Amino acid sequence: MKESLTAAAEREEVLKNNLDYTLFSWSKQKGIDPICVERADGVYLYDYSGKRYIDFSSGLMNVNIGHGDQRVTDAVVKQMQQVSYVTPSCATKVRGDLGKKLAEICPGNLNKAFFTLCGATSIENAIKLARLYTGRHKIIAKYRAFHGATYGAMTVGGDPRKLPSDAQQIPNVIHVEDPFCYRCPWSQEPSSCKMECVSHVERIIEFEGPKNIAAILMEGESGSSGCIKYPVNYWKKLRALCDKHGILLIADEVMSGFGRTGKWFGFENHSVVPDMVCMAKGITSGYLPFGCLMVTDEIAAKYDNDPLMIGLTYSAHATACAAALAVINIYESDNLIENTVAMGAYVDQRVNELKKIHPSIGDFRNTGLLGCIEVVKNRKTKEPMAPFNAPASEMKVMNQVAAKIKELGMYTFVRWNYIFIAPPLTVTKEQIDEGLAIISEALKIADEHYQN
Repeated sequence: MKESLTAAAEREEVLKNNLDYTLFSWSKQKGIDPICVERADGVYLYDYSGKRYIDFSSGLMNVNIGHGDQRVTDAVVKQMQQVSYVTPSCATKVRGDLGKKLAEICPGNLNKAFFTLCGATSIENAIKLARLYTGRHKIIAKYRAFHGATYGAMTVGGDPRKLPSDAQQIPNVIHVEDPFCYRCPWSQEPSSCKMECVSHVERIIEFEGPKNIAAILMEGESGSSGCIKYPVNYWKKLRALCDKHGILLIADEVMSGFGRTGKWFGFENHSVVPDMVCMAKGITSGYLPFGCLMVTDEIAAKYDNDPLMIGLTYSAHATACAAALAVINIYESDNLIENTVAMGAYVDQRVNELKKIHPSIGDFRNTGLLGCIEVVKNRKTKEPMAPFNAPASEMKVMNQVAAKIKELGMYTFVRWNYIFIAPPLTVTKEQIDEGLAIISEALKIADEHYQN
């Protein structure tokens, strides 16, 4: 589409103001060329020239209901006409209604909500509360996980984006290896697996002292680290270890929650109930920043008579609560979780077909609509097209793949040798075909660098 002079001038002004007066996350500031989004609708973004991009990662795996749903706008406007904000010491109808709704959709006795501002603040308060409740201080978490960018959240994660701030990490966090079946740290095969990933955690608990460990923190389902699939019974065995030693089990559902994996929460795919659940992203589908820490009745009861020493100025923000309640109602009324199951199965089928065309597809890991393609130089050796935490010098091929994806009209998350497939839960088969056709065309670049 030819860009009009007016649209071109407007885009240039937008881009200039963004580059001159704002900072962009996780990036050098010179030489970047972001999509200048004018509007968004459903699974699509539109720039100032009218070019359409299919959003194949739901923003950052958060715009679950799709873009531009005016039912959320209406709920937010209505709430703001009544009361936008009151201090967290006040009660509002929408706060209570949302808490009640979350208790209904959460399994077991996860019935009490502490409302936060985002995923990282949910994680931070989970760490604090686990230590306060147990009187213990150590937290066990995985290396290949991202839990947020505040100091506590980045420490419990193992994502290398924390390394420049390495000296400022919080103490008493212990990391364990991931149960990464495609690249098993113990060189086992799924057919003969001895679950060393679990005995490894058990040894760490013994080494660190069970009575020192407040919690084990795990993503409900793995996300930006590569959608690493948990082995069968891994979560159940962690639950058993926690029960044995009086350790709390915390599920980070910031990315995998709210239908993304075909269940309300990722951990439900493993038939366990954690003691705390960290939420954000899909709780409002990104329409407003918001989060929640859900805890069991047992944990909440401790603070019936003791002060709960956690708090945030914007906790239980009335406008954000209204957005969350509207979004949850949309999941239900539009049958989005059911659609996720059906469309996830269709994605699996179509990517399996792409594997026959593209030798560079080494693995595809997906749960519901939270998946990624792992691009390799050789399927037998599994050498990645770009290694973990690849420097710019080793990202040449994958940068070309990402550039082709953008050129062909797609926004999606491409990281190292991963191409993420996590469209809004409203996605149709036709839109999945549209998106996968773009990825297929881009993968031709990777195929050229495949080494037989």
